[in-house]
Amino acid sequence: MKRVLEENLIYEILSVVEEIPKGSVATYGQIARLIGRDKNARLVGKVLSMAEYYGEYPCHRVVNHAGRLAPGWIEQGDLLRNEGIPLKDETHVDLKKCQWQFCL
Repeated sequence: MKRVLEENLIYEILSVVEEIPKGSVATYGQIARLIGRDKNARLVGKVLSMAEYYGEYPCHRVVNHAGRLAPGWIEQGDLLRNEGIPLKDETHVDLKKCQWQFCL
């Protein structure tokens, strides 16, 4: 049986993504921790893959724990560079320089 994501959870994740400031990035794991689901980084990725159906969100500001960009999303690097986010190479941001420092 296929599980359906609850809309409340989807909007909870997207509301955190919406808070990531221009010029910063967050990891899937950071977002999962912020919503109280420490071990659900993949769930965050799944929701972000469907974000276009729920409005406009800065999903390009979310990377994996190593700073790697989403595979197959060629425009992500350009969107980040346009916001002044430094890339270490073509597929990774420099998390030490631009990771979102949020306060709980």
